[in-house]
Amino acid sequence: MEQLLVVKLRKLLMMSLDRRILLEKIAHLRHDLGLPAEFRDTICQRYPQYFRVVPTDRGPALELTHWDPELAVSAAEIAEEENRIREADERNLIIDRAPRFRRVNLPRGLNLSKGEMRRLSQFKEMPYISPYSDFSGLRPGTSVKEKHACGVVHEILSFTLEKRTLVDHLTHFREEFRFSQQLRGMLIRHPDMFYVSLKGDRDSVFLREAYRGSQLIEKDRMLLLKEKLRALVMVPRFPGGGAQKSDETEKAGTSGGGSGVKGDEEWSDVDGLLSDGFGSGFDDEDDEDDDDDEEDDWSEEEDESPPDFSDGEGLNFNAKKPQAVNGSIKVEDQVLIPTLPDGQPRERW
Repeated sequence: MEQLLVVKLRKLLMMSLDRRILLEKIAHLRHDLGLPAEFRDTICQRYPQYFRVVPTDRGPALELTHWDPELAVSAAEIAEEENRIREADERNLIIDRAPRFRRVNLPRGLNLSKGEMRRLSQFKEMPYISPYSDFSGLRPGTSVKEKHACGVVHEILSFTLEKRTLVDHLTHFREEFRFSQQLRGMLIRHPDMFYVSLKGDRDSVFLREAYRGSQLIEKDRMLLLKEKLRALVMVPRFPGGGAQKSDETEKAGTSGGGSGVKGDEEWSDVDGLLSDGFGSGFDDEDDEDDDDDEEDDWSEEEDESPPDFSDGEGLNFNAKKPQAVNGSIKVEDQVLIPTLPDGQPRERW
């Protein structure tokens, strides 16, 4: 893993003009490149055969000590070679003719004018300029210099874990890579290579060929480890909310006990058994015996007015008899109201 980070730093230094970059500027890309927080004291000091830290007037800088021509191959060149080999293997068609015009692959939903399409096609037909080549003689503001700058940005984005970074981070390297002052405008002018997101406070640039839709095609190993760690952190400490659920259950049981006494005055003995049976020795194993010995479950201490069960008769659901009020009997309408065994009206839902 650390060897891969060393290669990224070496290639970044090989693309710079003086083969030297301030550590402060490299720190802006630390998270995107996957460098550790202490990379100044660890990676930069462990490999003097590749680079070294030198003092400058503007602070410590990382300087390249060994040029490796095998590393001076960009990701775009590798992808182009792979595409050429794949196309050579697929040349088994009846009609094998080179296309008349070069196609510019644009994302879905991006509509450009004919002039913009012509400009992109002409820019793509220009010879490729390696980001590792000497660009000191390129004149700023020319299409050749823009071709080189696009190659450098493409290579830097290929180093990052998510193939994206902030546009502000790239602007810090104007001096090392001779970027123009309108770097953001240059990225927007090439929608076939880069996607500039305007969401958030700071603009981000994505390497378009590394994404299929909104998903990365190939994820870096470190990015996969970060995703696994993020998924592990999101796992709840108590699966199913055990601790929180037990607290809520305890509170509900406490409040339910108080309501059971009140409900004992309003409901019948059957409902009272369901609410107060937990404290009077009501067990699930004796359900069958309780049907025959319901009178044994009641005591005078628990309820002052036990239900009136008549032998051989069913429950009385008729309306209550008229009661005498001040010596006179109040005649009520004969409306059948469901009542409980103790004569109290049943609550309506």
